Amino acid sequence: MDHLNDEELAAVAALLSSERLSTFERLAGSNRGAIALHQEMLRLAAALMTVTAVVEIALRNAVCDRLTEHFGTADWLRNPPAPFAWGGEEREKIISAEKSARQAAYAKHTQEQKRALDAIAFRKRGGVAPSALPYDALVKARQAAIQVPMGQVVAQLTMYFWKRLFSPDYEQTLWRPALKRVFPYKTISRPRSPAIWRRSINPGTALRITSLCMVDV
Repeated sequence: MDHLNDEELAAVAALLSSERLSTFERLAGSNRGAIALHQEMLRLAAALMTVTAVVEIALRNAVCDRLTEHFGTADWLRNPPAPFAWGGEEREKIISAEKSARQAAYAKHTQEQKRALDAIAFRKRGGVAPSALPYDALVKARQAAIQVPMGQVVAQLTMYFWKRLFSPDYEQTLWRPALKRVFPYKTISRPRSPAIWRRSINPGTALRITSLCMVDV
């Protein structure tokens, strides 16, 4: 920030807002120092994001591989073998992820490919869309006709979904028979009581606990 004059510094501070800079000013002791510290924080956050992204991808892929082996089917996410069944929240997340995957795939289609989807979307009408059908409804019908591979659905699921698989709700169905083997070097014990687990692990800390690896129970 040494290269900025006072006028330029004031302009930068106004863009960042005094509320945002107030904490940095208390730490740095000056407006110039606060802006410099703020920029260093952003650089650190950017560097950490690459690490976080790798951890997320690695954990997600490890879970997918383990559950594919456990269920004996590659499509365990959308069609898990009985008697296993997803909870309502997870089921909705999967449906939403598949919808997003279809939207992403549709966006990459050419106009000719989009029109070709009518043969599937409107099969009962001979592959012809109703002339009075609103455009939004036409797009939704075409998107619903797209078959997306599981990998594209997996990519649309957030870390919140994968964290949920380690919750007490899936203790007996996922954790004990399969997911605890994702962490062969576990050193942290998981509370035996679901009630204690729910009180002690919130969404913000669950990923950190999971990443540290939990001990066999």
